[in-house]
Amino acid sequence: MVPERYWLTTLGCPKNQVDSDKLEGTLVSGGYEPASTPEDADLLVVNTCAFIEAAREESVETILEAARSRRPGARLVVTGCLAERYGDELAAAMPEVDLVAGFGVPVTLAPSRPGWHGVAQAAGLPGAAPGAGGPGGSVAGRSGGSVASFDLVELPRPPARAPWAYLKLAEGCDRRCGFCAIPSFRGPQRSRTEASILAELDSLGEHLREVVLVAQDLASWGLDRSSARPAGRAGSSRRPLVGLIAEVSRRVERVRLLYLYPSSLDDELVAAILATGVPYFDLSLQHVSRPLMRRMRRYGDGGRFLDRIAAIRAEEPRATFRSSFIIGYPGETEEDHGRLLEFIAAAQLDWAGFFPFSEEAGTYAADLSGKVPGELAMERLRECAELQDSITAARRDAMVGEVHGVLVDRPGVGRSHREAPEIDGVVELPPTLGAGEVVDVLVTAAAGPDLVGIPVAPATAASVSGLHPGPRSRAQAVRPVEVGR
Repeated sequence: MVPERYWLTTLGCPKNQVDSDKLEGTLVSGGYEPASTPEDADLLVVNTCAFIEAAREESVETILEAARSRRPGARLVVTGCLAERYGDELAAAMPEVDLVAGFGVPVTLAPSRPGWHGVAQAAGLPGAAPGAGGPGGSVAGRSGGSVASFDLVELPRPPARAPWAYLKLAEGCDRRCGFCAIPSFRGPQRSRTEASILAELDSLGEHLREVVLVAQDLASWGLDRSSARPAGRAGSSRRPLVGLIAEVSRRVERVRLLYLYPSSLDDELVAAILATGVPYFDLSLQHVSRPLMRRMRRYGDGGRFLDRIAAIRAEEPRATFRSSFIIGYPGETEEDHGRLLEFIAAAQLDWAGFFPFSEEAGTYAADLSGKVPGELAMERLRECAELQDSITAARRDAMVGEVHGVLVDRPGVGRSHREAPEIDGVVELPPTLGAGEVVDVLVTAAAGPDLVGIPVAPATAASVSGLHPGPRSRAQAVRPVEVGR
């Protein structure tokens, strides 16, 4: 039998990318092969995002584009957050889609593939065996029905293609932030065991140089599991993530954490992050005005955030900070907006994203008074973004003439500890350097968020006055190269 081909499109956050990697692993193990283009695929899968209205609109547009581009006879499956949150409604509204499969539902439609008979039956395909219902996912097809579910977060995944990879530690979230609907369709936090996380990390390949730990509430990993902290571990932390970071650091040169709530960033966790050699702090602040933060059901205020950032920078001047902010949350006043602008100017964050408030059905914020007109929210957003753009540009310009340890992601493109993959800028490099190499790089120019650099020998790097060449690989020495190679 000629293998069928698949094309998988992923939208949304890094956590969705991990889900796609695992779906891809099930497709490959089921006999599918990747297609070279969407038009060549027998099966098109769109892994959607539904976090805010803009993400939902992008998901719908992507689904329609996939329907237009597929060849005759190809099947189209929609999965991910949009499918889980609006399954039946989405299936009814989009006849172009053959199957809407929520979390934990197989995305293949071929009844001949082992284990997926229920999906084919739900899609109304002939010859499919009845499926059994189960928790963890929903499915909607031309004839409705339910299927046996599986645990998506625990599925095996193929080896990483790049020298870095995301690693999801948990699913769901126990917090109830006023603006967020994620707990309503991702469910409460469900932490993976340390053993399963480390086993997945080991399976990603010996070429891996950086791992990015992700979860909806990363710092709370393991707090829902009594067995999360191995018994008898010396120096066990009250926060299991601290011990896990140490274990992951023993296996890979770089460990980066994304999505930390400021209320969880205690001294012990800060020390654990600094010990990795990647002093990168992605803090989910959302705003800084104390009254507005309370309406958001969030902790903290601008003063506390500035104190924490200053303390970390005092301990590690190379520390890098990213955050995101919601503009136009119900009740946001000009005074609140002014406090945010003052914070941005004072904090001097390396990276920041700004998003207009999106009213999500079923959330606390949906029923709040004091709606901010859309035009006013966008005006405030542009003001914040312009200020932050100037700060980011200045901080990137200040790196010119410095030497940093850079991981080569692919020929011509690399990242120092200051750049998270896919969301921050990059370091442009000579194309002769191979993916996975870790080299000392002299930054020669800044181009907006991106940098331009040339590799230098360690002796040259050490001779640059007052500069820190960045963390070296624990597994291998930095490869000496000639300047301008």
